[in-house]
Amino acid sequence: EITSLLSLYGGHFSGEQEILVNSPFWILNIPSEEMARGLMKRTVCAKSIFELWGHGRSVGDLYASLKNYPMDKMLPYLQSDSTYKVHIHTFNKTLTQAQKIKKIDALEFLPFKGKVNLKNPEHIFWILEDYGMDPNNAPEEPFHLYFGRWVHGQRELIESYSVKKRHFIGNTSMDACLSFIMANHGRVKPNDVVYDPFVGTGGLLISSAHFGAYVCGTDIDYNTIHGLGKASRKNQKWRGPDENIRANLRQYGLEKYYLDALVSDSSRPIWRKGMLFDAIITDPPYGIREATRRTGSQKETAKSAEKSTENHIFVSSNYHLSDIFFDLLKFAAEYLVMGGRLVYWLPVYRPEYTEEIIPRHPCLKLISNCEQMLSSHTSRRLITMEKVKEFKDQDQSSYLLDGQYMPYRGHNSFREKYFSGVTKRIAKEEKDNQK
Repeated sequence: EITSLLSLYGGHFSGEQEILVNSPFWILNIPSEEMARGLMKRTVCAKSIFELWGHGRSVGDLYASLKNYPMDKMLPYLQSDSTYKVHIHTFNKTLTQAQKIKKIDALEFLPFKGKVNLKNPEHIFWILEDYGMDPNNAPEEPFHLYFGRWVHGQRELIESYSVKKRHFIGNTSMDACLSFIMANHGRVKPNDVVYDPFVGTGGLLISSAHFGAYVCGTDIDYNTIHGLGKASRKNQKWRGPDENIRANLRQYGLEKYYLDALVSDSSRPIWRKGMLFDAIITDPPYGIREATRRTGSQKETAKSAEKSTENHIFVSSNYHLSDIFFDLLKFAAEYLVMGGRLVYWLPVYRPEYTEEIIPRHPCLKLISNCEQMLSSHTSRRLITMEKVKEFKDQDQSSYLLDGQYMPYRGHNSFREKYFSGVTKRIAKEEKDNQK
């Protein structure tokens, strides 16, 4: 998420960051404080951002680094007419109040001229100490120390969009935190057009609309799109007349960004040719709590399809998990703008997981692959891909195997072997956990 936002706002990881990959403290190079604030207004993975004045692997290194920090950058925040306080945060170790005061007093060489105000200071300075990743075996001295001026924090975004307070929800409505992470992976920005082919109750549209993008989606479930049928909320039997996707966006003041939601089968083409979307952000059904369905039956013939009328209700059939992802990548390759991103969840059975299970397409580059643990044996991976090549006719039906793109051959493909049984294993584990 942070890497995607840096590419959107400008900036990059410090060269020193490679050796601190497991640290909770990351050093970034960002061109301006305004950009840093913009990044923090969007992220849900970072807690705070600081202007780094000094750091080191020991107390002596920290003090030496602080003494070398340009005085002209310090002075605007240390004036006599200002107020301040110093806060200490230790990762994986607890300090006594006396130890904290001693560390603060040791900073007397800094030219603080303002008054201390512990309740509502103008400027807050932090001492950050990293004691490693093992709380049961913390060292006497920290591995790394930092000192800086607090710039901005962000934790209210998730709470204000909590699914618990949402007007219209479904059985699998996406958690607000994950929804915003997905939008950030997709680098959604104002005036983008974002599409969700498995839109459900529209939870993923909300986060994109919050960032100023125009949103739309499709779903095969007529009742969900129109807000009909049984309610998913506890102690409510049927959905109300105003429970729909548009009402959700209206609830957050985002209705002006809502284009529409259509009843449609994602396995069948409905869009005109040409690139349409800046990002495709979706959570495909896995066949566990939401069925994987497509229009038509296995015995369907072209003749019967020709006879269908606009009032005909199509028979639905199973939509195999591997086909869902193949169709999704093919659609993204064709309908994303160049540089546009596809972000989706891929369920996996961890004991059998390998990198080869991730579907590939010649027009899409894999950007990131992040795991969310569900249980000891199951997880889902947040896959982010970027369009890097124009879609051609020969890209209609190909997939990646052993570094080469091969023609897709339906259920006999290598993807079928990987995905076969994944849904059953996950469903069985969920059922066992319920028991």
